[in-house]
Amino acid sequence: MRLRERIGIDIGRKLKLEDAVEWAAAHNVHWIDIQLDTGANALGSFDDARAAQIRRACERNGVHLGLHTASAVNVAEYAPYVGRAVDRYLEAYVETAPRLGAQWIVMHAGFHFTSDKEMRMQAGLERLQRIVAHAERHGALVLLENLNKEPDTAEVHYLAHTVEEWRYYFERINSPAFKLSFTVNHAHLVPEGVAGFIEALDMTRVEEVRLADCWRNGFEAHLQPGKGDLDFADMFRQIESRGFTGHYMNAFGSLEDMLAARDHLVREAGRAGAAP
Repeated sequence: MRLRERIGIDIGRKLKLEDAVEWAAAHNVHWIDIQLDTGANALGSFDDARAAQIRRACERNGVHLGLHTASAVNVAEYAPYVGRAVDRYLEAYVETAPRLGAQWIVMHAGFHFTSDKEMRMQAGLERLQRIVAHAERHGALVLLENLNKEPDTAEVHYLAHTVEEWRYYFERINSPAFKLSFTVNHAHLVPEGVAGFIEALDMTRVEEVRLADCWRNGFEAHLQPGKGDLDFADMFRQIESRGFTGHYMNAFGSLEDMLAARDHLVREAGRAGAAP
């Protein structure tokens, strides 16, 4: 598969799932992410008939579907009762994925409130271990994403935003139902940078690479490629040279922005000799 065909679109909450599959097919997009939290795409809205229809549409149109949980749900939650609700939320994604024919589910490590980081990390690890075991039983694949840094003065900070934090989880969860979703723009925000993350990763464990632009050591922003200072040519060179054959996922701006950027990204990869 040529590079352009490996670059997908993060639909998020922009379209009803059935419409998203048809939209992808109409624009020759083979990989899409979607969130199942609200409106017509809420988790509880997929009965057997609807799920089967979506599964057939993906197969007919050659669309690879992935699900993306909300980073606002704190996977590192330890409060009584609330923690069980987080478990059930993630379990529901795992159970829904095979019914829809979804091939992966992006999840997160949660967030801490500065003074309770260690306790939050332990709670999040234990929860992810339980959810991955649940995924094994249901034939689903969980991808853990590296999240973005927050300002040093913020009380709340996402977990797994540095190589060290991300490694805490992926070195302790060993399962065929667990891989990684590498967000390059999040890596660009911290001192390790994209190169530091790639050096630390076993690329055979990376299923997806997520793309947006931003400013080096800056703050969270999902910009169109070329609107920040991330070197996409070098990024493609490093990732492709390590044997990555998975899909990329554009995650910025409008659907039209993400579609248009595919050609720009292929040109950048070509400059680095990473695309025909």
